[in-house]
Amino acid sequence: MIEVEALKKSFFVHKKEPGLVGSLRSLFVRKRTEKVAVRDVSFRVDEGEIVGIVGANGAGKTTLVKMLAGIIHPSAGSAKVLGYVPWERDDELRRQIALIMGQKAQLWWDLPAADCFLLLKEIYKIPDAQYKKTLDYLVDVLRVGDELNVQIRRLSLGERMKMELIATLLHSPRVVFLDEPTIGLDLTAQRAIREFILQYRAEHRPAMLVTSHYMEDIRRLCPRILIMREGEVVYDGSLQRVIDKYADSKLLRAHVRPHAKPVVMPPTLAALGDVVECSEESVCLRVPRDAVATASARLLDHFDVVDFAIEEVGIETIIERIFLAKGDVA
Repeated sequence: MIEVEALKKSFFVHKKEPGLVGSLRSLFVRKRTEKVAVRDVSFRVDEGEIVGIVGANGAGKTTLVKMLAGIIHPSAGSAKVLGYVPWERDDELRRQIALIMGQKAQLWWDLPAADCFLLLKEIYKIPDAQYKKTLDYLVDVLRVGDELNVQIRRLSLGERMKMELIATLLHSPRVVFLDEPTIGLDLTAQRAIREFILQYRAEHRPAMLVTSHYMEDIRRLCPRILIMREGEVVYDGSLQRVIDKYADSKLLRAHVRPHAKPVVMPPTLAALGDVVECSEESVCLRVPRDAVATASARLLDHFDVVDFAIEEVGIETIIERIFLAKGDVA
């Protein structure tokens, strides 16, 4: 479905010299520097697969998605989407792909969603029967039937994003690019969007690429991830494998009975790991995985514990470590 080989995208940026003399010189001779946004990226996504692209700001995620959607041309390398070169913008390809960008709207602000969908029906030349069947399905799953005739500008952000999803999927694309689909949404709306994406993928099996800064999106949606750092893919594989390798510690959290015992952390326990929290009501330790049993016993021994939990390190922390690391992720 999606095949990428050594894809690269670079931009030339004019370097402004400081001061008045530098500004005058720049009028006649401009210094340019090359900025590489995507560097030698290669991967493949098959039918029914959903792959997450993770990276810090400026890592090249959106640039990569825009190249695969045919919006911008690469500087080097090749890519095929459904057998077509995306930046050649063949109409047959554009009828089979879809792109949703959480920071940009595609629907007309002053029109109700129902009218926007009719316009898209004509643009994509969707047969009447297929249009009605698909629209009824999407409206029912997303539960937005009462908002179809409301102006887009009058909808909440969550409702607008649901309408954007309907517009994106109305022509039943075989490849879907989702760039920050839940950005700015509240927790309830984020959960609804994630559940819909999972259900749609299970029933229609498109190939999907998802970028997101919300690690819960990646955790729930993407068993496989690409980690990008400074334009390069430094990891392509299972999300669980990354967690197993980089989550080398756990959090031990104990809620204690106030004043029942001293809350000063005994040296023997502090030596087992990092003291994250120590108060009259709770104690939290970050300890290596192989020391969990010992540290748990010490906590229970030194405190009058009311409640006790062993927690995994958050995915956000794990991915952040990879962003800051050097070299490839094994």
